Amino acid sequence: MILPPSVPELVDLDLLLCVERLGSLSKAARAHAMSQPTVSTRIQALERRLGLRLLERTYTGCSLTPSGRMVAQWARGVVEAADKLAAGTAALRDVQRGRLRLVSSLTVADNLMPCWLIELRERLPHMAVELQVRNSRDVVEQVAAGQIDIGFVEDPCDHSGLAQVVVGGDELVVVVAPGHPWAGRTTPVTRAELTEVPLVLRERGSGTRETLERALGGLDDGHPHLELGSTNAVKGTVLAGAGAAVLSRMSVRSELENRELVQVPLAGVRLVRQFRASWRRNVELSPAAQILVTIASRKAPETTHLQARHTTGRSLAGVDAA
Repeated sequence: MILPPSVPELVDLDLLLCVERLGSLSKAARAHAMSQPTVSTRIQALERRLGLRLLERTYTGCSLTPSGRMVAQWARGVVEAADKLAAGTAALRDVQRGRLRLVSSLTVADNLMPCWLIELRERLPHMAVELQVRNSRDVVEQVAAGQIDIGFVEDPCDHSGLAQVVVGGDELVVVVAPGHPWAGRTTPVTRAELTEVPLVLRERGSGTRETLERALGGLDDGHPHLELGSTNAVKGTVLAGAGAAVLSRMSVRSELENRELVQVPLAGVRLVRQFRASWRRNVELSPAAQILVTIASRKAPETTHLQARHTTGRSLAGVDAA
């Protein structure tokens, strides 16, 4: 679209709004660090360009004509949009020279974050990124404390000071080594059976652990469970024949395809969770963080019944900026 010659310059619209607000050409001139004759000349040129009389002289200064008030009403939106454009491009320049601090749960960090960061680097090649990996409980605490710009966890982060948005879905599966008694089962394992055996578990505070406990209504602490601090440690222990584990399907995809682990069918238990981006509720996301949320929402897997949706009612209108 080519703008017609009658479209005013932004500075002239801004001067008109300043005259409306201050009621004087001289005051508008001081506000813009211009001389009064310069402001007067620019307003007269604006009137000629528009073919409208915009100002009328009064005993105390000047005021806008009815046409001038109408033009000022339209000009206000144009000037505000220009301010947003200037602020946004300045923020993007800062982003390209800045640092984005992330914290993520282990499942997201190991299985999803690498491809997200590759695309983020393509879009913002000068952005320095710092990623910390913690369990979900620690992620929430760090984000709430303002130590991190944005965090990624599994399932809701129950903290009143945080906003969050769902970026994808995940399924947990029961896995065992090929020599385990459950490996050859033709009938699904029941909820009762899963709660009655020792399991190889992630540590307390892990999103995987909390999803499992919520689905089962808790775990029997009387069993000699093995609690390990990483998914790889859990997988290695299960591969060695120590028992069954419940892990993200993404994290055991390779082992299942290579038949190093066997997925055990499960009945009566729904092991589906959501991945969420979280940040402090009253803090505006930086352009870089918004771009990362957009990338995550597009690239993260979704279960068939999950769709990315905002869970706090806040708008992320700027999130899909290129």
